[in-house]
Amino acid sequence: MHENLNWAVLGTGVIANEMAQALQKMGKSLYAVGNRTHEKAVTFAEKYGVSKVYDKIDDMFYDDAVDIIYIASPHNTHYAFMEQALLHGKHLLVEKSITLNSRELDKMIALANEKHLLLAEAMTIWHMPLYQKLWEIVKSGELGKVQIITMNFGSFKEYDMKNRFFNMDLAGGAMLDIGVYALSIVRSFMDETPDDIVSQWKASPTGSDEQATILLKNGSGQMATVALSMHSKQPKRAMISCEQGYIEIMEYPRADKAVIVDANTGNVREIACGDTANALYYEMLDMENAVKTGDASSMHLAYSKDVMDIMTRLRKSWNMKYPGETW
Repeated sequence: MHENLNWAVLGTGVIANEMAQALQKMGKSLYAVGNRTHEKAVTFAEKYGVSKVYDKIDDMFYDDAVDIIYIASPHNTHYAFMEQALLHGKHLLVEKSITLNSRELDKMIALANEKHLLLAEAMTIWHMPLYQKLWEIVKSGELGKVQIITMNFGSFKEYDMKNRFFNMDLAGGAMLDIGVYALSIVRSFMDETPDDIVSQWKASPTGSDEQATILLKNGSGQMATVALSMHSKQPKRAMISCEQGYIEIMEYPRADKAVIVDANTGNVREIACGDTANALYYEMLDMENAVKTGDASSMHLAYSKDVMDIMTRLRKSWNMKYPGETW
C-alpha cells in the first residue's frame, strides 16, 4: 500500500467528475481513469490532470500502483468489475447500488474478507456529518424511541426508454436508483433491520419498477413507510418520528440541515452540519481512513447488506428480474 493512497476511477460520468474534484479538495490528484469509451477517459484525464489512462479497463486491475478503485459504472456492470478488482488486491468503493442483488453482494463480501480487502458502498448517507449528528441525538434517548419513519423520493423522468432510469439492460428502476437511499436512512435510524415487509409496485413500459410503496416493521415494533416514483416529482423528505419529537430532513441524501420538532412544546430547532457540496469528499476521506487504519466501521457495509437484502426480497416478490440476472 502506498503512503499517499492512489485512486483509480472506473467510469467518467457525473459521479466520477465529483470524485476527481473531491480528491483535489483532499490536496491530491486522481491517479488513473478507465472507461469503456477510451476518448472519454482521455478527455476526463486532461480535465483533472490524471496521470494514467488505461487503454482497456482490465489494465486498471493489473496495475500495482493502484490502491483503491472507485467503480462509477452502471449497476449491472459492478459485479464483474468488483470481482476482478478484488482478485487483484484492490480496495473498492462502489457507487450505489453496490450490486444488483444479495447473491452478488454476499459473494463479493466473502471474497473481500478472504483477500483482506476493504469493500464499501459509496452511500452518501453514511458519511454526511448531519446524519452522524442526528444518529447521536437519537442514540442519546432525548427524543425517546424511534417509532415510525416516513420517506418520500420521486423525480419526473421522461419516458425515454433508452436512458438508464427505465432501461432494463442498465438495471434501471426506482428501487436501485432512489429506493436505496430511502431504505438506507430507514435502516440507519432503526435499532434492528426490518423483517416484516409488504409492498405494492407499478411497472414502467419497459418492465422496470416505476413506482413503489413499501411498509416495513422490525422486531422491536419500529415501522417505516417508503414512497418512490420515477415518473412524478416528490420532495426528497425524511421524517423520523420518535416518542418525544420528530426529525425532518429535506433534500436527503446530501442533506446538511434538519429540523427537530419537540412533541410537547412544538419548539423547532435547526441542526446544520457539514456541507452538501462536500458529499464525495466526506465519503472518500472516510474510505482513506478505513484503508489506512483497518477500521471500516464508518463505511457501514452491514447496513448496505441489510438494504440490499430488503431490495432483493422486494424485487423477488414483484418478479422484477433484470436480463441475465441470477438470484
